[in-house]
Amino acid sequence: MLDLIIRGGEVVSGDRVAKLDIAVQGEQIISIAGPGAITEKARRIIDVSGHIVVPGGIDLHTHLAWPIPAIWARREGAETQSSEAGTLAAAFGGTTSIIDFAMQTPSTMPLAVVNQRIARFDGHSYIDYGFHCVLTGEIPFEALDQIGEVVALGVPSFKIFTTFGRRDPPTKVDDGHLWAAMTEVSKYGGIMVIHAEDDDIVEFMLKKLAREGRTGAELIHMVHNSLSEDISFRKVIRLAEHVGAGVYFVHVTAKEGAAAVSEARARGLPIYGEALHNYLVFSAEDYTRPEGQKYHTYPALKSPDDREALWQGILSGALSTVATDEHTVPKSIKLAGQTIEDVCGGHSGIETRMSVTFSEGVKKRGMSLQRFVELTSTNPARIMGMYPKKGVLAVGSDADIVIIDPEARRTLTLDDLHADTDYSIWEGWELEGYPVTTILRGKVIIEGGELKGNPEYGRFIKRGIPPEVLERPVC
Repeated sequence: MLDLIIRGGEVVSGDRVAKLDIAVQGEQIISIAGPGAITEKARRIIDVSGHIVVPGGIDLHTHLAWPIPAIWARREGAETQSSEAGTLAAAFGGTTSIIDFAMQTPSTMPLAVVNQRIARFDGHSYIDYGFHCVLTGEIPFEALDQIGEVVALGVPSFKIFTTFGRRDPPTKVDDGHLWAAMTEVSKYGGIMVIHAEDDDIVEFMLKKLAREGRTGAELIHMVHNSLSEDISFRKVIRLAEHVGAGVYFVHVTAKEGAAAVSEARARGLPIYGEALHNYLVFSAEDYTRPEGQKYHTYPALKSPDDREALWQGILSGALSTVATDEHTVPKSIKLAGQTIEDVCGGHSGIETRMSVTFSEGVKKRGMSLQRFVELTSTNPARIMGMYPKKGVLAVGSDADIVIIDPEARRTLTLDDLHADTDYSIWEGWELEGYPVTTILRGKVIIEGGELKGNPEYGRFIKRGIPPEVLERPVC
């Protein structure tokens, strides 16, 4: 007897959209067939007629249970929302897997911090999870020596910041250490994850605006600007080409960044770009609104033209994924910073990513359902070494399945959302289309607005990057 049959829905499976039934046994999909073709009995049948069936969403960029810099929190030891709270919100929003971070600092080493983060999430996540390893500052040679062991552990993606040299401790990695990290990561079949801004431009603009007496938080986009993105993206791409490394650029914000990624991909380089769903609907103009700081995520919102360039990038295929940079803090912390020096980054978006992308992309802009699935699930899985176990509805894949009601209309309120937060930039946002059921490895964890899962369901995802992802732009 089968464990579960999902019947009557419009299934988005690979490059096709069709009415299909899905059979689940244990944690995997064991059959996908035409309506009524699965004749075995099942312990449970879910009729999803009139709904769309997609693979569980994958968010490649989250910061849960993550230290909040003291300059933002005004105290030591503060953290973003817990892994339980964040993954609960993710599940309600149709996301079944996330990739968070483990950060090496001058006083720590990569292997230790990765193991610590795995232990931190174990038994404290409603959905499956993995990690990128962050390398910071003047990366010790001893840390570089551990890259192979970290990859073998199932963490083959390594994040670098090219800015924030003044943070304590500094996260900026200079060109020489970036070169060294790229070389080691490539040797072991890993991929680079880059927050790319030109730190010299950022520092110059901080000093220039301070001299002019223009230091309000609403001017943050003038510091973390398009020129900075343009210069840094192109430098990183050139270095990656020299080394033969694959690069995933987090939070592309400007038309210049999108163009740099697109041009590199046209030359066959394994370069991938990520858009954040808040960058797709807000702009720097929102910084001038009351409590405008709440819209800020680093690097910074840019102009409406840049926003449109991001849409062109995700619709055309130049950009590969939609993520969140989830970083939820209390409103008191979010609004405490009043200047370009101390405005707090991040927002609560882990629950709204799938629905906003569906509503704004599919419903308003005519994005195909296949492209929606590519951006929110399949491409993240392919780039970061989870495909085809995750990111696709196929025989043998994990039964990570989300049911979307395409006609559901709602105006979001804070009470609709499940993150541990007292504010949301999405409050009042009008949506058409919303996830109503979330299934993780065959277990129904969200159904009809009710929680069915628990924080012991989530498992660590051991990943390995396929060679073709590092050879050419596969998605």
